[in-house]
Amino acid sequence: MNKYKNTLITIVGPTAIGKTALSIKLAKAYNASIISCDSRQFYKEMTIGTAVPEPEELAAAKHYFIQDRSIFDTYNVGEFERDALQTLDNLFQENPIQIMVGGSGLYVDAVLKGLDYFPEVDANIRKKLTQQLESEGIEVLQQQLKELDIATYNTIEIENPHRIMRALEICIGTGTPYSTFKNKPKKPRDFNSIKVGLNAERELIYNRINLRVDLMIKNGLIEEAKKLFEFKHLNALQTVGYRELFNYFEGNFTKDFAISEIKKNTRRFAKRQLTWFKRDTDTLWFDYLTDIHSIQKEIDSKL
Repeated sequence: MNKYKNTLITIVGPTAIGKTALSIKLAKAYNASIISCDSRQFYKEMTIGTAVPEPEELAAAKHYFIQDRSIFDTYNVGEFERDALQTLDNLFQENPIQIMVGGSGLYVDAVLKGLDYFPEVDANIRKKLTQQLESEGIEVLQQQLKELDIATYNTIEIENPHRIMRALEICIGTGTPYSTFKNKPKKPRDFNSIKVGLNAERELIYNRINLRVDLMIKNGLIEEAKKLFEFKHLNALQTVGYRELFNYFEGNFTKDFAISEIKKNTRRFAKRQLTWFKRDTDTLWFDYLTDIHSIQKEIDSKL
């Protein structure tokens, strides 16, 4: 008999806060594996720009969903939900406590709560939005979403054109805000959930982000992005850190401006991550410097 009921400990928080380091410490403490739900770390061609854990970190605990597919593969949050739940079913047979970590709020929610249902809409709406993106730029779509659904505008990754177009096509196709289809009752999970959040003063988070971007550049992000430039139209590459450098390669940005835009857009992303994760009042929040023993003690009290 297991001492504990099957429990998934999920570590959330803004980018660059130290989630990876904590996940490995907890995995060691509970002899658990780690499910990654960072939607940018799925792809083996993207290493530096997605802050994939270092080889020694990956070796310290068994990881799943890290660089296990190609940017040429289509993979969405619904498929991730299915695959992650199947993986957890297998892992819980070995150990009743498992770890999940990542900053992609939608992917976290997919595993813990299930996905929302959205009605089918006319495919021509997406075609028109794509044309609008190409001819007028992302700012026009951002403004349109802000007018049609401010709740979604305030919570999604606003620099990601695919996320914006997905929300807009629902708003336009149904005449109803995308956000109204969210948070309906879903099938309950057969495992307990404990969410641990890491946070810090906003200025400190932003400084950590700026330092991380500088380190990425030093470690070869520009060279990595150059190799991927010809594939810039792929969905996997519609992401902060690559998109700005693609603009540099096209002559739209100087190198210094592209780097400053990566920092700015990553800071915006971190702000939105916190907005998303703060919605869950059950999350146990800790300062990013809190020692592992204090965090584990709090987790143990919930097991």
